[in-house]
Amino acid sequence: MTERRLAGIFPPIPTPFDAATGDFAPARLQQNIMRLLAEQVDGIVVSGTTGEASMLDPDEQREVVAAASEAVQQQAWLIAGTGGESTRQTIELSLAAAAEGADAVLVRAPSYFSAQTTPATLATHFRAVADASSVPVIIYNIPKYTRISLDPALLQQLAGHERIIGVKDSSGDLKNLTAYRSAVPEWSVLAGSASLLYAGLELGCQGGVIGVSCYAAGLCVQLMREFTKGDRTAAARLQEQITPLDKEIVGKLGPAGVKGAMDAVGLYGGPTRAPLAPLSAADRERVAALVRGD
Repeated sequence: MTERRLAGIFPPIPTPFDAATGDFAPARLQQNIMRLLAEQVDGIVVSGTTGEASMLDPDEQREVVAAASEAVQQQAWLIAGTGGESTRQTIELSLAAAAEGADAVLVRAPSYFSAQTTPATLATHFRAVADASSVPVIIYNIPKYTRISLDPALLQQLAGHERIIGVKDSSGDLKNLTAYRSAVPEWSVLAGSASLLYAGLELGCQGGVIGVSCYAAGLCVQLMREFTKGDRTAAARLQEQITPLDKEIVGKLGPAGVKGAMDAVGLYGGPTRAPLAPLSAADRERVAALVRGD
């Protein structure tokens, strides 16, 4: 899929775990992916934040990418989150993902030593990863969890690298998304918040890697279609439906909320991996009501 521009709707699919053993459940992942592809999404993102990547060991990450690749079968983009805490680890994860069939890798900032992290060390890190990667790289801004917000000036420094093709902005801040779009006109810029999907498209962004599309892919795909054909009114109405599904489920409940929503629509969400807590009964009912549109 790397011969075409990175654009559209990309569900950051959760990693399904067996309810009895807690092990990765590849068949469940493949079933979910096939359902989402049938909804005409443009790609699948595995082992990202919603995929509980920090809970997976390197062998599991390889297994996740391999299982996803079997299901995608080059029908759409397959993007793998490969962010690690060292440059060496990130490169190893990126090479492994490419070997298992990933078309691109999504790389967050290392965050454990955030107090010692500078724009210069980040630029060196991302360049080294891109130099070593055998597939295109997408920069990932997720300050909610990394506690590091990537400056638009950093993106400009990296813009000349032939292997870096885009950025996903999960800041949830429209001003930041606007600054990213202006900073790197040659890149694909993807919204990481479904609440900003329509606004991002108005700015000239190419789509979104958005949790809502894991359980309401049809709404997200249709918004893109309406916008592309010029029906801004229809697209804005769809955004009104999508926003509460984002703020109440993804924003407030994280991976557990996304998994609960997937369960509610007949996909397999299943349990999160400890120490992430499962949804309470009340939250599970609230999630089900939201996806039903009650």
